[in-house]
Amino acid sequence: MQPAGHCTYPASCVSIGGAALLISGESGIGKSELALALIDRGARLISDDHVTLRCGDDGRLIASPAQNIAGQIEVRNLGLMPMQPGPECPVALLIELNRVAPRWIERCEQRVILGVAIPQILLTPDSHVLPIKAEMALHAYGLKG
Repeated sequence: MQPAGHCTYPASCVSIGGAALLISGESGIGKSELALALIDRGARLISDDHVTLRCGDDGRLIASPAQNIAGQIEVRNLGLMPMQPGPECPVALLIELNRVAPRWIERCEQRVILGVAIPQILLTPDSHVLPIKAEMALHAYGLKG
């Protein structure tokens, strides 16, 4: 049982420049694949498939590895592979992989987790430049303010 102010959230999570990027979506849509592509571009794995979230003292949401899968990432066709997780860090953006994501947006949506509003962007998973789009979304919407 986790203390109040904590939850295990169904998403993969990487850190980019000290900011956590949550990657959510239906099973098999490519969450781990996007995480792996971002890791190849310099991101650090926090947790794959599920991530532990808690409210920090400053009111921000903090991501850390989920206990049951810490230090592992699922690589399709290979299985669970070891990977050293990076340190916990504040969540800056949630990307939902969704095949019906809008072509463009005027502003990002918000998702509330543990009472904290997080910027949320929907991205189509079937893009050859998905990791670049994810990084652009983080800089445009997650690192503001």
